Amino acid sequence: MKNILVAEDDIKQCENLKKMLHMIDTEFNIYEAQDKDVALKISNNVHIDLFFIDVSLKNSSGLELALDLRKISRYEFGWMVFLTTHVEYLTQAFKQAHCYDYIVKPYDKDEIISMIKKFIAHVKNNSVQEKERKSVFLDLKSGVSMKFYIDEIIFIESSMRTCIVHTIRDSYTLKKISLKKILNLIDCDYIIQSHKSFLVNIKYISRIEKIDSRLSKIYLENSSEKILLGYKFKNSVLGKLEGK
Repeated sequence: MKNILVAEDDIKQCENLKKMLHMIDTEFNIYEAQDKDVALKISNNVHIDLFFIDVSLKNSSGLELALDLRKISRYEFGWMVFLTTHVEYLTQAFKQAHCYDYIVKPYDKDEIISMIKKFIAHVKNNSVQEKERKSVFLDLKSGVSMKFYIDEIIFIESSMRTCIVHTIRDSYTLKKISLKKILNLIDCDYIIQSHKSFLVNIKYISRIEKIDSRLSKIYLENSSEKILLGYKFKNSVLGKLEGK
């Protein structure tokens, strides 16, 4: 079952869209909201798979709702479709909120069907990819483990027996574990050691600058941090980058 939120302040238009969606799939779980606050409350309590957002809502604009939703991590890249009677007003929505598409009122049944079919195909494809993505569970503290997708790890740094895992989403501290043990647990050919204190995902390396005869500095995409490349690991890192 897929959860769909229709943020629409016109009750008649909302009912029309709901009927069309249920004609496509009776198992769609459809939520309704006439204003931004209600839409956000629903979205925080229930995971929404697809948003239909009217450009004009009670007490706010649909764009404001979309931008607030994008601030919620699980909706950062979620599917959003804008509803409007004026296409010319959508440029800002596409640029700022990165909506997937738009529908012009009154709704066209064939257009809705076509869009929903694409959405379902996208969800199925993502589910397959999610199963195929490599991951590892690491202990944050006693009795608490977290699943890390390896392709989201940018680098890992170590100091004594504490390691910090830097991902595209956040940084996480691990106690009483060594870089060597993490490297063995990850067991991935694109996460390699660059220095006695660092592991790096070579896919995020943007450039390398020499510091002296023994050290270089690694610049990373999706991170303002710079990490070290030691001379013992330089050939290994450069060799991986050449085959990247």
